[in-house]
Amino acid sequence: MSTLHTFIDRTSDRGSAFAGALASSDLHERTPAAFAQTAYEGTSPRYVFLSTACVLETLAQAGFLPVAAAQTRTSAERRLHARHAIRLRRRYEYVALKDTIPELLLVNGHDGRTATQLRVALFRVVCTNGLIVSMGDLSVWRFPHRGDILDDVAHAALAQAELFSEVGAHVERMERTVLEEPQRLEFAERALGLRYPEGRQGGMHPSQLLAVRREADVGHDLWRTYNCVQENLLKGGLTRRSPSNRLTQTRAITAIKEGIRFNTALWEMAMALAA
Repeated sequence: MSTLHTFIDRTSDRGSAFAGALASSDLHERTPAAFAQTAYEGTSPRYVFLSTACVLETLAQAGFLPVAAAQTRTSAERRLHARHAIRLRRRYEYVALKDTIPELLLVNGHDGRTATQLRVALFRVVCTNGLIVSMGDLSVWRFPHRGDILDDVAHAALAQAELFSEVGAHVERMERTVLEEPQRLEFAERALGLRYPEGRQGGMHPSQLLAVRREADVGHDLWRTYNCVQENLLKGGLTRRSPSNRLTQTRAITAIKEGIRFNTALWEMAMALAA
């Protein structure tokens, strides 16, 4: 049995922070491309295959376990090589954040279209939302598809984990930053522009993004405002007008690439407002 499977099987049944860690069978089912053994046949001869399974093995040895996984929907022909994203947590986390759990986000693909990335992320417990942190080059590592880079991956994971405390400090600053209602509406309006560029908001009003879905988000501080806006846009279900002027509901963001783009940009907006 491989190192990764050993780590998962030994921890997934414990009453610990990793009671929800993915069983190896779940990982195979949700992200079959993570276990591809070769690159897609249409890739360039210069493309060097980087096995996600081997990356996960390396991260497991460094103490990081997969807790969630998703894969881009694609044709059956590309299913075993499609873009996929896996969220990981440290087996024993010593950085305690108020209502979030620090994570790493691993993104990879084997069709020549996706750079391997390792990003700092957060999981917000009260709403089960995944947030993606953006703090310059330190919060995202990109690895070329060439050569043996597994040692670099382990180094990057440990270096990014060192940022967890810093991320917590940023969250605390957001909590201390109280926004007046016009500021909240302006933040929501800019977020609408991120989600629907080129004026395709379909008559949506920024106030729709400030609708509270749970008691924990009641308040005018930046942290709660940011989370309200993020969840409303991420999960969809808001009323808007289609290009044909028909009333419809917004769709959830499910595409991995779009989710990363939107979440990263929204975090940067919030950071810019933090006191």
